[in-house]
Amino acid sequence: MANFKLEIVTPDRKFFEEEVEMIVVRGQEGDLGILANHTPLVTPLDIGRIKIKQNGEFKQAAIAGGYIEVGKEKTTIISDSAEWPEEIDLARAKEAKRRAEERLDHASKSEVDLMRAEVALRKALNRINVADKHF
Repeated sequence: MANFKLEIVTPDRKFFEEEVEMIVVRGQEGDLGILANHTPLVTPLDIGRIKIKQNGEFKQAAIAGGYIEVGKEKTTIISDSAEWPEEIDLARAKEAKRRAEERLDHASKSEVDLMRAEVALRKALNRINVADKHF
């Protein structure tokens, strides 16, 4: 299987930059599988996990949405955050989930308040799911 270069960048760091066989990411319309020589593409990503296949093995990370650009030379993902399972503070993620659920229960009727609470809840659940699969 042919490899391609994958780069994942967040505001804090270059999270990942290596040759990979395949990736699976969550687009806004569903999962996308990317292999070498994929058709060029730019699309938004949803909150979810990224699965990275290297040397026949998959590893995964939590990402908080963003964009993916698939080009001829490399694939680039730009996200607000990306974390390996071992980097996730599970207690902190569970506390963020609890706070988001509380905000949803007590949110004003403002759409902005509800949307922020829903996004926070989805991010917390994603981090918990990725971390739980690791341990």
